[in-house]
Amino acid sequence: QVQLVESGGGSVQAGGSLRLSCAIFGYTHRSYCMGWFRQAPGKEREGVAVIDSDGSAGYAESVKGRFTISKDKDSAKNTLYLQMNSLKPEDTAMYYCVADRAHCLYKAGFYLSTAAYNYWGQGTQVTVSS
Repeated sequence: QVQLVESGGGSVQAGGSLRLSCAIFGYTHRSYCMGWFRQAPGKEREGVAVIDSDGSAGYAESVKGRFTISKDKDSAKNTLYLQMNSLKPEDTAMYYCVADRAHCLYKAGFYLSTAAYNYWGQGTQVTVSS
């Protein structure tokens, strides 16, 4: 049973930084595509950033240059991170950790589609004030 548990959300002023963590339990496959999605009130869930087991990563245009996704190389820790810098009020949302055993599908931006992921966490709230 795969379980994803997010932490690290909170409130911050515009221009500030936060680091989200996602503890991954029960995932035993060598290959993966893992990442972060977010959903603001009244809006659709959207992909933010993903990382593949081959080391490649992909980002939404809105966060490129500000957010960085990474994953512990120590398999015993198995934690996914999202470093968020230069935060803006429009980054306010519930952030979800996601995972799937297939490699990230970068073609046509499918890696940013909710349909690409079978495993989801419960979310952690990020609020950015102006």
